[in-house]
Order: sequence, then C-alpha cells, then structure tokens
Amino acid sequence: MNNPDKNRDLAILLLRIGVGVIFVVAGWGKLTGIEGTQEFFGGIGIPLAGLMAWVVALVEFVGGLMVLAGAYIRIPAVLLAIIMLVAIFTVKLEQGFSALRIDLMLLVAALALYLLGSGSYSLDSKLGGRGASGEEEAI
Repeated sequence: MNNPDKNRDLAILLLRIGVGVIFVVAGWGKLTGIEGTQEFFGGIGIPLAGLMAWVVALVEFVGGLMVLAGAYIRIPAVLLAIIMLVAIFTVKLEQGFSALRIDLMLLVAALALYLLGSGSYSLDSKLGGRGASGEEEAI
C-alpha cells in the first residue's frame, strides 16, 4: 500500500462509496415518500415545491448511483453540491451546527469528488478516462 497513486484511487473509491450510498438512500426515501417531500418543500418556501421535490429526489438517487459507479462524476458532484448548499441555507443553518455538520460534510465531499475525479476504480476510467483523474482530457 505504499503506492501513492493506488492509495489515492482507493481513497477516492471509499469517498465515492460513502457519498453515493448516502445519496441513493436519501433519494430513495424522497422518491418513495414524494408527497411528504413535496409538502416539506412547500412548507419551507421552495418555489415550485412539487416539481423541485421530484428534481431533488431524482438527482439524489440517480446522482448517488452515478457517484457509486464513478460515471460522469462531475455532473452528479456539482448537482449534489448545489442540493447541499440549498439545504444548508434554507433549513440547516438556523438549526445550528449539530444539524448542519452532515450536510456540510456532504457538500465538501461532493466538491472533493468534482476536483479529484472518479479515480481508476470507476466507470469513467473504463470508458476512456474522462473525469477519472480530475483533469479534463485534451480535445
């Protein structure tokens, strides 16, 4: 385990598994209870609450699957980071650090995945490397 590149790729894989599982489970919960999600969004003043509940639920579920697979990692990473920012500023900030810490950690983790890429243990790597290393390929 003294190979820095292999350690980096394993660390990214672990990060992807943690972030991906959390978002898949959260998204599935929202999808299977979409009426409650829509009511909650409406109650906190999210515009177009009915539509946004579906958008957030699908982004969390599908984005979580994409993170797990390491597929087109930058797309779900940025979308999940946006969801976390909205959650932080609409709900969690006023509840204090105790409520905020997990959302903040997920925000930072999503941004880290955006910057790092999906690593070599990913679908991105198997499909030709786009997004795998965190660097854009030359056109």
